[in-house]
Amino acid sequence: MKNRSLAGNCGIGVFVIALVTVALAFGTPSWLVSDSRIRSARLDRLGLWNYCFRSLPDPLDQHQRRFFVGCRWVYDPFTTGYDKIRGYLLPGFMIATQFFFTLCLLGVLISTILVLIFFLCCGPDQSRFILLIKSIGFIMLGAGISGAIAVIVFACLGNTDGWMPDHPNNYLGWSFGLGVVGAIACIVASALFLTEANIQRKKRNKLKESQARFEMEYESKA
Repeated sequence: MKNRSLAGNCGIGVFVIALVTVALAFGTPSWLVSDSRIRSARLDRLGLWNYCFRSLPDPLDQHQRRFFVGCRWVYDPFTTGYDKIRGYLLPGFMIATQFFFTLCLLGVLISTILVLIFFLCCGPDQSRFILLIKSIGFIMLGAGISGAIAVIVFACLGNTDGWMPDHPNNYLGWSFGLGVVGAIACIVASALFLTEANIQRKKRNKLKESQARFEMEYESKA
């Protein structure tokens, strides 16, 4: 039996795209960016875990005596006053986005190990070959759904008035775009791997039927 069909080979290729795009979207700080032509903008860009401000006044200080400048990790324990505005930086929808996209990344990372086994070590002659492919397909489906929830939530609420300053001049950045591509790639890869599992199952059944037929013919001749 041939190790992989076209669906399996395409599934590996799409999986690589999903791995790269999801990892980059997870770690880069450009989910929401400010128009670079606006010199008075207070926001520069932000990601899931990093925020970059040009001059953000402390939202808890009515007299605006403190300003946040530069790029910081959202859980930075060293910048004075940053812990006090964490509730402002992480509203409920942002925590949901972080949670679901983290699930997406974890699903892709787990699938990476399984895809390497599928690509390098496992063959149709092994008893759990089909189970391995199905596992990849379902894990990637879960990752894709989680990623889709994350980008939909952020698209609906991340650029609304009342959160980040200078709302009319902000727009969804390239990191968000990679997140969308990654979520779609996860779902496509899932469909391809589940198709591959179905193909391999049919091949195995045909092989068993042909072997049984051969044994019956051999016994009848004997």
